This record gives sequence, C-alpha cells and structure tokens, in this order.
Amino acid sequence: MKKRASFVKRLMLISSVVFMSAFVFSSCDKDDDDNNNNTTTMYNISGNASGTQVVPSVSGSGTASITGTYNTNTKVLTYTTNWATLTGAPTMGAFYTGASGTNGTIVGSNWTLGSGLTATGTFSSTATLTDAQQASLLAGNLYYVLGTSTNASGEVRGQITATPQ
Repeated sequence: MKKRASFVKRLMLISSVVFMSAFVFSSCDKDDDDNNNNTTTMYNISGNASGTQVVPSVSGSGTASITGTYNTNTKVLTYTTNWATLTGAPTMGAFYTGASGTNGTIVGSNWTLGSGLTATGTFSSTATLTDAQQASLLAGNLYYVLGTSTNASGEVRGQITATPQ
C-alpha cells in the first residue's frame, strides 16, 4: 500500500509540474513589447505640383515638388519643397485639406517663406497636424499650394502622398 501511495504522490507531482509548465508556456507571448502595436509611425511624403492641378487651373510652366517625412506619434510633418520656372518668386505657400480637383481648407497658416526668393528655389520647415489633418494626409486629401504676385491664390498645386517607411 505504501508503494501505491508513493506512486500516486509522484504521479500527482509530475502531473502538477506538467500542468504548470503548460500553463506558464502557453501564457507567454513571443512579443510582449507593449509599445509594438503593429502600426506604422513613419511615412515618407511626396508630391509634384503644377498649374493644371490648381482649381481653376493656371497656365504656365511652373512646377514644384515636396518631399519629407511624417511621424504619426508626434504628428510632425517635416518637408522640403522645391519650385522652378514660376512667373516670379513665391509670395505664399500653404497646406490645405481637400481631395484632388477640389478647393479645400487651409491647414494652419501660410508658410513664412522669407525674402530674396526667385522663380526657382527651395523651402524647408515643419508643421504639426491635428488628428483630422493627419487622417486627411494619410487618405491622400492634403495638398500644398505656392502662389506668386501673378497668381496670388495659387500658381502651382500638388496633392501629397504618404507612404509607410
């Protein structure tokens, strides 16, 4: 009888160890990093601008491009825009929310471009977006405009594309 009791005790101990081991291993997560929520935080932004994208369209040979990055955690858009062959120096630049082919709403205020600009040049800065503006950017509904003395409300316009890094 002692042998049987000893056997049952050992069997219970082994069963308990196996059960506890299975519980411990099954509750472990291969990736327990709480900061990893599988969402992209960094995007590359780009977009080419022309007079044909302005609403209503503007004739001319002016062009522009925008490149940069957007961080969804900080909501900071870092960008550089380059322009060429405008009718004159840009007098204003700004971001707008709106789909291609429609006029939208300004994001923040006009860019402070500085002085001494010409019909060809570059400008770099940052902008902090709201949640709604971020949604517009990621949906392809954010654009930029450069205006000149000849075309004050916009000589070139370009829709911005955000691509996950």
